[in-house]
This record gives sequence, structure tokens and C-alpha cells, in this order.
Amino acid sequence: MPTYVRTDKCDGCKGQDKTACMYICPHDLMTLDKDGSVTGHAMKAYNQEPEQCWECYACVKICPQQAIECRHYADVVPLGAQVQPLRGTDSIMWTIKFRNGTVKRFKFPIRTTPEGSADPFGGKPDADMSDLGNPTKLFTDAMHHCDMGQFLAN
Repeated sequence: MPTYVRTDKCDGCKGQDKTACMYICPHDLMTLDKDGSVTGHAMKAYNQEPEQCWECYACVKICPQQAIECRHYADVVPLGAQVQPLRGTDSIMWTIKFRNGTVKRFKFPIRTTPEGSADPFGGKPDADMSDLGNPTKLFTDAMHHCDMGQFLAN
């Protein structure tokens, strides 16, 4: 189900050039109605093509005002319930509010290392520009960085 913006909560990320939801949306669906001419709500974000939404929850998780929600499937979230994630630096808290008022919270870690400590090139050799034309030479080759042709020949 597509995301939608609760205009009573959205503050347009305080007039920044690009809102958090615009920055994070992998399909570039979120936009800011600066003058209110499209939605009737000036300086509020909105999903410009809800039918194209990937339902990735990226915008829902990043929104600093918790103004973006998603209409949920009944097999995941019971009819009438609401789900709201709250993302921290090391975990995400999912709050589910059922239509009878019952609230349940689930906290999950989102990192296994401290933020900023990942070393994506750790243990990898320095780049060899002469290998760019060799389609069998792979950066991620786990076989001691050997030539794939040599590996297959053995």
C-alpha cells in the first residue's frame, strides 16, 4: 500500500531545499508543495504518484516528524491498526496501535557495528588500473584475488 503524508504533522523539514523523504525515496516519488498549489498545503511533502510506491518504508522511517504513514495490508496489520517506526542510531522501534487502543512496541537493532565504523575496503587489495579491461578479474574474488580463468582451469 502506498505511503501518505499527514499534513498536520509534516513541517516540510523546516523549509530545507530537499526534505528527508525526498532525499531517501528510491523512486523519487516524494516532493514538496512549496506554495500549496498542488495539494492545498504549503510547505508540506506529498507522494506525487502513490500507485508507483515501492512500499520500502524508507520515507516512513526517515521522517523526523513521523508524518508519513502507510496503508497496511490486512494480513500484516489488522484492519484499523496503525504502525509507526521510530529510527534511532542503533535500533528501530515499531509501534503498533490496534483499533481497540492496545499499543505494542517492538525494538530491533539496525546495526552490528558502531555508526561510521564500517570499512568497506578492509582486507581488499589496492586497485590495479590494468585490471579494468579484464572481465574475469573481480574485486570481490574470494580466491586470494586470483584470476578467475586460473580458478576455473584447476
